[in-house]
Amino acid sequence: MKIAIVILNWNGKTLLEKFLPSIINFSNQKNVEIYVADNASTDSSVQFVATLFPKVKIVQNATNGGYAKGYNEALKHINADIYGLVNSDIEVTENWLNPIISTFEKDANTAIIQPKILDYKNKTAFEYAGAGGGFIDKFGYPFCRGRVFSKLEVDTSQFNDEIDIFWASGACFFIRSEVFNTLNGFDEDYFAHQEEIDLCWRAQNLGKTIKYVGASTVYHVGGATLKEESPRKSFLNFRNSLFSLVKNLPKSKLLPIIFVRMILDGVAGVKFLFELRPIHTLAIIRAHISFYYYLPKMLRKRKLSIQNNTYFLVNSIVWQHFIKKISTFKALKKY
Repeated sequence: MKIAIVILNWNGKTLLEKFLPSIINFSNQKNVEIYVADNASTDSSVQFVATLFPKVKIVQNATNGGYAKGYNEALKHINADIYGLVNSDIEVTENWLNPIISTFEKDANTAIIQPKILDYKNKTAFEYAGAGGGFIDKFGYPFCRGRVFSKLEVDTSQFNDEIDIFWASGACFFIRSEVFNTLNGFDEDYFAHQEEIDLCWRAQNLGKTIKYVGASTVYHVGGATLKEESPRKSFLNFRNSLFSLVKNLPKSKLLPIIFVRMILDGVAGVKFLFELRPIHTLAIIRAHISFYYYLPKMLRKRKLSIQNNTYFLVNSIVWQHFIKKISTFKALKKY
């Protein structure tokens, strides 16, 4: 089984200098090749990699098309059975690949795998982007084992297992190349954020399985490209979540779920106002305007795929967290 570890880079020399050595040191296997996919960087990161790490292969994209297009373009030039898509701010650990490879080998229907993702800045805690494996609620809001909204759990080995999940984090994401190509890769209209949730949803609509493998651990800085408080990030998250609902919800649920979701997004906008963060309220308004603009295109994409009735783990993560004050995965009432 041939593995390609692909690191998407945009002006990330500092991150590559810090984190690329761990990937090289702990991925030293004859069936593994390491690539840097560069999104038209204007710094010296490409020259830096070519000079200091000559065994790392470089794929140069003509433009910065974000996470989605960046990977779609780069992976066209990479031949492998498994793509390992790894953020440039990820530190990997010894033996991180073997449990993932083993899971792919023993289960042909497993299409996508995520390792345990801990916080690089606080290595005893889970990290926001993926934690112990991702799920969504009935209205499309994502959450993780180990992370409910911004509440992060301490890692006490409670998620050292291997389970089926709904989505795997794009921060560290392994996918069979055959499945990636069948799905035509990431939806480039997302640009960045939540495109991995859409891809996982579409894979499951084909009957494929997404897994979390807790025997593999990586550490993620998080927010290295867009900070958590960035209004741009709020815009992309709110808009792209709506994109995924339109494309993937079963027909009977499409209109009612979208209607309730719009109301909940409005409540979030009011909450931002009370928190004196009006720039995020504006980001939600812009997200909805952009959503309406792209809606005809998303409906056309919907017609190209099937939809599956089973998709959510809890009815409303918003209700349970903000009203019931539940902040750990174990305490959530499922379905």
